[in-house]
Amino acid sequence: MSGTVITNPVIWADVPDLDIIRVEDAFYMISTSMHSMPGCPIMKSINLKDWEIVNYVFDRIEDNAAHNLSDGKGIYGKGSWASSLRCHNGIYYVCFSCNDMQQFYIYRTEDIENGPWERSVIKGLLHDPALLFDEERVFVFSGNGDIFITELTSDATAIKPDGIRQLLLEGERDGIGLRMEGCHAYKFNGYYYLFFIDWPRTGHGRRRELCYRSKELLGPYEHKVMLDDDLGYHNKGVAQGGIVDSPSGEWFAFLFQDHDAVGRIPYILPMTWQDGWPVIGGDDGSNAPVSFEANLPESAAIPIVISDEFEYASNHLALNWQWNHNPDHSRWSVTARPGYLRLETGQLADSVVLARNTLTQRTVGPACSGQAVIDLSGMKAGDYAGLVALQSQYGTVGVQAEDSGERFVVMGLNRGDGGMETAEKHLYAGNEIHVRIDFDFRDSIDLASFYYSADGEEWTSIGSPLQMKYTLDHFMGYRIGLFNYATKQSGGYVDFDYFRFAIIQ
Repeated sequence: MSGTVITNPVIWADVPDLDIIRVEDAFYMISTSMHSMPGCPIMKSINLKDWEIVNYVFDRIEDNAAHNLSDGKGIYGKGSWASSLRCHNGIYYVCFSCNDMQQFYIYRTEDIENGPWERSVIKGLLHDPALLFDEERVFVFSGNGDIFITELTSDATAIKPDGIRQLLLEGERDGIGLRMEGCHAYKFNGYYYLFFIDWPRTGHGRRRELCYRSKELLGPYEHKVMLDDDLGYHNKGVAQGGIVDSPSGEWFAFLFQDHDAVGRIPYILPMTWQDGWPVIGGDDGSNAPVSFEANLPESAAIPIVISDEFEYASNHLALNWQWNHNPDHSRWSVTARPGYLRLETGQLADSVVLARNTLTQRTVGPACSGQAVIDLSGMKAGDYAGLVALQSQYGTVGVQAEDSGERFVVMGLNRGDGGMETAEKHLYAGNEIHVRIDFDFRDSIDLASFYYSADGEEWTSIGSPLQMKYTLDHFMGYRIGLFNYATKQSGGYVDFDYFRFAIIQ
């Protein structure tokens, strides 16, 4: 087998709280998806470098006003957090907690790439869970600072009535900002291994990866710092994840790093064993490589964000797209006008963050650009349609229809104080418009710039660049979204002819 060079980050986009398993020659990865639907993306790779989205665990977690974005608030920063992915006796398991529902969810399937998934719900939260199958017993490790162990039934669908359920570990308190969380649990060679992230205020003052181990399930556990390294990026620690082996016996750690507005991005690092301890970057865990060669096969690079001409034979979309909250499926179509995505307005909204059926993809570093062309013929007075750089502090560029029958190109923004502020508007006479957003994440510059054009050749800048900020109320890297919402009356529509995306090196 020829080797492949893995260069970090393996995906320069928001793929946080990742968990990876290997089944024969295939690696599968899952990630937090929060308010984006469908949720819990399943990605596949044969070399840990090139990842393809192959499935989602669910289309929606719940069908209620908050998840449908009809309660005036939504579930921003909530929804599904930190999923754990495991395969045991031919069955794949995914579990996570949903903060807004105060519930713990477990999904099972025999076919990770196609489903269907069987769903079980347990009342109460198990924060940042880690599933562990220990022969015929099943455990979940969870918590923040105080780490608990909970035994599940053998089919992992409920808490075992007479099983273990107790405090297992207490993380350090002195000099620690974020006490340990984000558990990943394994059992190898007679040891139980638990991996955590924490964030000390002392020393380098950045997030780091910890490993706890014990020969007994309930301890006592000893621990070491596994990685304390920023790989040269603004003292932002690479941490929170676990480990996986390759078919040839190599070992790797998978972790993520905060990269400000673009989000939390995944890293794959080589790992060795010394005296039964996993080691990254030397004995002190401070010299991890940005690039290295692994005994894994080469494969074609598959983009995580795609261009789309919306040419579909049936009413479905590529897996790269996610809706911002549960969609109203009666209000969108790629078959009503073949070759176009039609977004019809439904419930009224006064800002894009409260608009249903906004269709999103991730943004990608170091810089990227997304553009679309929109047929405006079906708009009604009060409608606003275009592209959005989506986070709590967002920016939009699009067309707003007025009561007078006139249309204006509007650049709108929100700096975190609620509704949309119109930064600039230009009268627009055409029935078709090209809109574009350029994102610059280089060295955390984090600027988004907005443009429009009548022909896709001559572009006009509008408004001012948006200073993008990663905020915890959304807890997600910036996304680019296609939107159309009504402020006065429902039933208007626009047709997106295409969406085109490019990464800028």
